[in-house]
Amino acid sequence: MSVLASGSTGNSTYIETEKGSLLIDVGLSCKRIEESLNSLNTSLSNINAILITHEHSDHIKGLKVIAKRYDIPIFANENTWKQIDKKGIEINPEQKFHFNPLEEKEIVGMDVHSFSVSHDAVDPQFYTFARDNKKISVITDTGYVSDQMKGIIKDSDCFVFESNHDVDMLRMGRYPWVTKQRILSDVGHVSNEDAAHAMRDVITDRTKRIYLSHLSLDNNIKELAKMSVEQVLNQYDIDTKDGIMLCDTDKESPTKIYTV
Repeated sequence: MSVLASGSTGNSTYIETEKGSLLIDVGLSCKRIEESLNSLNTSLSNINAILITHEHSDHIKGLKVIAKRYDIPIFANENTWKQIDKKGIEINPEQKFHFNPLEEKEIVGMDVHSFSVSHDAVDPQFYTFARDNKKISVITDTGYVSDQMKGIIKDSDCFVFESNHDVDMLRMGRYPWVTKQRILSDVGHVSNEDAAHAMRDVITDRTKRIYLSHLSLDNNIKELAKMSVEQVLNQYDIDTKDGIMLCDTDKESPTKIYTV
């Protein structure tokens, strides 16, 4: 797997098995995604599926062009498809597939499980991916991590986990108060500390790597996010040095391929 981009300017994650590959969201331009995939020695023509989490532009920016140029099956839940249609993004009906919350499908040899999150979109959902007793969980764009979410993502080998903002930076920052309230709300984004407390409940002995994702450009710093999460996890005697690797995602270039 590789995180191609993560943040308010665009989100996309690449996962591959020997049976094929898929993208979670296409929140970059078609050109940018193609360039990112080329750097991983692959291309959009090799992608077998696209999974959409919700209709916000930083998750579907490239969808219209990609769907037109490539005959790739695209999965989203029914409510999200309605919102995509309202945005005037025309998709060939033969490419449109429904994947509703709490459903499970087999895609490129993986058991893919969808689950709802709490965000200010019509029906946002994220995914876990399991194969050969290995598991990856992707969860960003949620105001909090519920017990149900924790139960679904727990015991993963690898997490792509939201660590959006530092609360003090956000409160003292330049955003309008109404925007700060939205981010801090239950349908906003998870802070560094709240992310770490949620991680504590889902990390097990099999967890090897956590990608800190969707970091705010204005209200977070990569080093601060990493330090904040480490401090909380260390309080719970969870080793983040030799045990779990915390990786901050670069918004400008894809992470190196991580083999689970």
